[in-house]
Amino acid sequence: MSRDGRFHQGRFRPQNPQKYLGDVNNIIYRSSWELRFLRWCDQNTNILQYGSEEFFIPYVSPVDNRVHRYFPDFIIKVQHKDGSVKRYVVEVKPEKQTKPPKQRKRVTKSFIYESKTYAVNQAKWKAAEEWCKDRRLEFKIITEKQLGVK
Repeated sequence: MSRDGRFHQGRFRPQNPQKYLGDVNNIIYRSSWELRFLRWCDQNTNILQYGSEEFFIPYVSPVDNRVHRYFPDFIIKVQHKDGSVKRYVVEVKPEKQTKPPKQRKRVTKSFIYESKTYAVNQAKWKAAEEWCKDRRLEFKIITEKQLGVK
């Protein structure tokens, strides 16, 4: 969220459009953290290519037991220091959403919402792990800690 309490969304204009996989005129970010990651991908010389929400992975939601489409935040192609090249599917999430919600004395609406969010995220990420494994990709979750956000 921005300082005024609204979500930080918009279109990203890369300085290195040749690196982007997909429509360079339609790069959407849905948070300031995603914007930070886009800027990092665009500027980092070790990132050979990157894309944002360019594909989906089917998963079964534990909330309604139906198949949904999960659009991971990013796909990146990285050249490591040893010269090897690896591709990653990356999800940017608050660390709080990567852990089960803390039990409370009372079951509140926020606890139920957090529990559902956690369960859905786990289903998405399990499907992403399997999807990536089949394609020789690696799935990564990046939180505010890795992004250097306080």
